[in-house]
Amino acid sequence: MKVLIVEDDPVIALGLEQKLAELGYGVAGRASTGTQAVERALELRPDAILLDLVIPEIDGLEAARRISAAGVHVPVVAITAHEDPQLVDQAIALGVAAYLMKPVSRAQLRSALELAVSRQREFEALQAENADLREALQTRKLVERAKGILMDKGKMSEGDAFASIQQRARRSGRTMADVSAEVIRAVEVLTETLQTGAPKHRA
Repeated sequence: MKVLIVEDDPVIALGLEQKLAELGYGVAGRASTGTQAVERALELRPDAILLDLVIPEIDGLEAARRISAAGVHVPVVAITAHEDPQLVDQAIALGVAAYLMKPVSRAQLRSALELAVSRQREFEALQAENADLREALQTRKLVERAKGILMDKGKMSEGDAFASIQQRARRSGRTMADVSAEVIRAVEVLTETLQTGAPKHRA
């Protein structure tokens, strides 16, 4: 795997490069600004991108959006020094596959890259169902919620949860969005029933 490192702090960038080498990954290149990130992603076509969200010129989220809009669909691992749920939501909405907090350990880096690659494959499957990229991203949000439910309630791995949704969609001739919405709704009804003794009727 060849990874593009996007980080404006040279010390942190070098540390990430060393960790990648220790894990057996290669470095496709380095960028220190959002503009460089877009240019090098288009030029180098890396297998994955480690992307600091706070970088000069354009921020990491905008860089990720431009890379995707240019047709380079590559697993992106976002890195930040500050925990911000809203930022995480925005990153997910743009197709960022995994999220890391600084400082990043070697084990965290490996897990995040493996997760990003896995989620990228899932996203490509969703795109096969949805010709429009925006629809695929919306479907991804539903699928992520449904996967979380299956992982929690069914004690499944993330990969097994996605496979379960995908297989059910194929067997029933429906989309993964429809199946995911059904899973989410079933849990909502169950929760309402447990809390009130009867489900609430919606207009």
